[in-house]
Amino acid sequence: MPEVPNVRLGDGVEIPQVGFGVFKVPPEETQRAVEDALAAGYRHIDTATAYENERGVAAAIAASGVPRGEIFLTTKLWNDEQGFDPALAGFERSLEALDTDHVDLYLIHWPTPARDLYLDTWRAFERIHAEGGARAIGVSNFRIVDLERLRAEAETMPTINQVELHPLLQQGELRAWHAEHGIVTEAWSPLAKGEALENETLVTIAARHERTVAQVILRWHVQLGNVVIPKSVTPERVRANLDLFAFELTDDDMAAIARLDADHRTGPDPGAFNGA
Repeated sequence: MPEVPNVRLGDGVEIPQVGFGVFKVPPEETQRAVEDALAAGYRHIDTATAYENERGVAAAIAASGVPRGEIFLTTKLWNDEQGFDPALAGFERSLEALDTDHVDLYLIHWPTPARDLYLDTWRAFERIHAEGGARAIGVSNFRIVDLERLRAEAETMPTINQVELHPLLQQGELRAWHAEHGIVTEAWSPLAKGEALENETLVTIAARHERTVAQVILRWHVQLGNVVIPKSVTPERVRANLDLFAFELTDDDMAAIARLDADHRTGPDPGAFNGA
């Protein structure tokens, strides 16, 4: 199995740099997909309340034979559970669904700025962390303005921010802010929901390395220092997405990919998304 490096978070917790995401994996398919991922060597599984498949993740972990202590498990609080008391209650529901006494990383899924509840939610997260319910806490889809507010008003800062990030949306300013303030960058939709797979520059680089375009993009994430959570329900692709450590992109490759940045989102704008 591939040796996946860990990235150390600001609180000392280590997270496997490549994980397996289950966004939009139907609940009835989740157990098989996660079992396949664990069998392939993944030890970092990323789910969320909103995905409605936490129970499938739990069933896969139980059936896999992999000890819970060897698995880095992330889940996220959904928007309609924000606020101090609702967040505490939402967390307990996730623990029950995941059949575990703790998660390794707990994230606020979206800032939902129009609700103006993420500061109270973060205070609940700080309690969850202090009481041992989550080994690390972080956020997802937060902008610099949201992070600045936490820095000014909260007791602690997120250890990680999981955001849409791929060659067509490289988030350079946000990544620089993270680096300056000790926050790890984690990429969701790392392949731009497949939109980047036909890009001529990436196709050329992949041919030169005798790799798939997906592997080139995921290797780019790794070399940037991002944590990355590709998703697939095809066993061959699940395995291929972890096979990233026997080749390296050149400086010229990295520069060519940097030029592809088009500020192109495939998901919602975090400044405008406030949905339940």
